Amino acid sequence: MHVLRIEHDVASYEAWKDAFDSDPLGREAGRALGHRVFRASSDPNHVLIDLDFAEVGDADAFLARLRDLWGRVDVMKNPTAQVVEVVETAQY
Repeated sequence: MHVLRIEHDVASYEAWKDAFDSDPLGREAGRALGHRVFRASSDPNHVLIDLDFAEVGDADAFLARLRDLWGRVDVMKNPTAQVVEVVETAQY
């Protein structure tokens, strides 16, 4: 599995979450399998998102579309993202 890991600050978590929930890029149509949203404990306006993909090419294509979107919206600041491969998981 491959994860598109995104991190950025938001002025308002609620406004950002409304935009995220509107799904402007169509995560499922973009072949995402699911997502997880995190907020930093020390700063609730610092958001991290993991989008899961079966294929690295799908994650890379979605990232390219996401970067284009970032150039047109202002609900987040200083976004960073990278595609990573899950090599091991464990639960305790």
